[in-house]
Amino acid sequence: MHKYFIAILVFTGVIHISQAQIKTAAIQPNIIFVLTDDQGMGDLSCMGNTIVRTPNIDSFYKKSTRFTNFHVSPTCAPTRSALMSGRSPFEVGVTHTILQRERMALEVVTFPQALQQAGYKTGLFGKWHLGDEEQYLPQNRGFGEVLMHGAGGIGQTKYGDFPANSKNVYFDNVLLHNDTIVKTKGFCTDLFFDAALAWTQEQVDLNKPFFTYIALNAPHGPFVAPEKYKKRFLEAGYDERTAARYGMIENIDDNFGRMMELLEKWKALEHTLVIFMTDNGMSAPKIKKNGTPLDPFNAGMKGKKNSPWEGGTHVPSFWYWKGQTQEGIDIDALTAHIDIYRTFCDLAGAEIPKSKMPPRGRSLVPLLKQANAKWPSRKLFVHKGRWNDNRKNFKTRDENQYRGGAIRSDQWRLVYDGGASKPFLSNISKDPGEENNLAAQNGALVNDLLEAYQQWWTSLAPNLVNEGLPLVLPEDQPFNLRYKKQEKAYGIPEWSPKELK
Repeated sequence: MHKYFIAILVFTGVIHISQAQIKTAAIQPNIIFVLTDDQGMGDLSCMGNTIVRTPNIDSFYKKSTRFTNFHVSPTCAPTRSALMSGRSPFEVGVTHTILQRERMALEVVTFPQALQQAGYKTGLFGKWHLGDEEQYLPQNRGFGEVLMHGAGGIGQTKYGDFPANSKNVYFDNVLLHNDTIVKTKGFCTDLFFDAALAWTQEQVDLNKPFFTYIALNAPHGPFVAPEKYKKRFLEAGYDERTAARYGMIENIDDNFGRMMELLEKWKALEHTLVIFMTDNGMSAPKIKKNGTPLDPFNAGMKGKKNSPWEGGTHVPSFWYWKGQTQEGIDIDALTAHIDIYRTFCDLAGAEIPKSKMPPRGRSLVPLLKQANAKWPSRKLFVHKGRWNDNRKNFKTRDENQYRGGAIRSDQWRLVYDGGASKPFLSNISKDPGEENNLAAQNGALVNDLLEAYQQWWTSLAPNLVNEGLPLVLPEDQPFNLRYKKQEKAYGIPEWSPKELK
């Protein structure tokens, strides 16, 4: 096994700073990064949810170093573009999750490409969501091994996934494996973990550094889970959607636990940084129990997915590296998805590639070494995008400037969700639920934050390369055309991951 093996999974949490230090990291660790889809801070029992059970992640939480103030974008593709580029999503052209506006600018040199240049093998398993045209695919953006669905979700055939997946959503899916479209068996989350772990074991045996990216589509809707995971919720009187969504989460937890057991079996944890993270706030409908509607638990935050409020961007981020990170340590510095790029390159000893769009985030390594390390104050800019999509938003980008935007500093969150004349300012460090609007009492602060936001907004125009593109009909989507071409040429072969040794 490679001497420096690091597994990374990503999640997010709410905790407090400590004086603990991480030991000096070895260069060129292996990395495993698990990212779940639409699972919020409140979708864990360790965060206070009393309905869902996540014992494996709970156990992981207890021994982790936790970034308690970690932020992403309000929706899927924007967060993924920020992870891959180290830049704000709008700076790399990603302003939506559909309509070709999810395509990450080709000028970006991704962090997996940087890792490849440093000698890493790289694999993606699950959701890409940054463009399905050939030049945008992960195979051409830094990944040597790929098993993926199309568009933003399995079964989203209107926006580019394989049409066959609309018939049996989340089971026995048609996927793209490297350059070949294949037919698979089983539940999607199980399959992505199986494929990722089989590939990972091969890299361990080869004694080469690698990066494994397990990007799950669960628990994104539609809410579908194996019957055995829904059973106890249905028996307790919960509605089908709740049973399926929480069943998807408990299935993730089981797979997470299985992965940790294998890492232990492979004697990898001493050289393994494990991180679990989600891509945005929760997307959960009302819960019904015995017909009574209930609000889903959201860890006390306001707003959910596709929201500029705290609940739209504040996610769990638990990090564990046996013998390196100290257990139960909280880091409350303001951190974000744009920081992952430089962090991974720093850990791996990889040079930042020269490009027109270098990463703008910071390395988190100083905080991992010392929880109270100096961390200069910063401002994070948020906007949910999605303007003028002829679906739910018919206004122009300019008309949306103060509709769905926010500025987050160490202490404050200024939200514009109802127009320029209706700012909502929260002292987020004392009011995480954003219940009290302090804008009227803090006019100078509002103006300072607003000026920074306006400068950021104005600077984005040259980078919005995907705006105004023509609508692509379902039959003309890249994966649909690719499927028809391959089916005619030699059919769609069945495929399954290699058995673990």
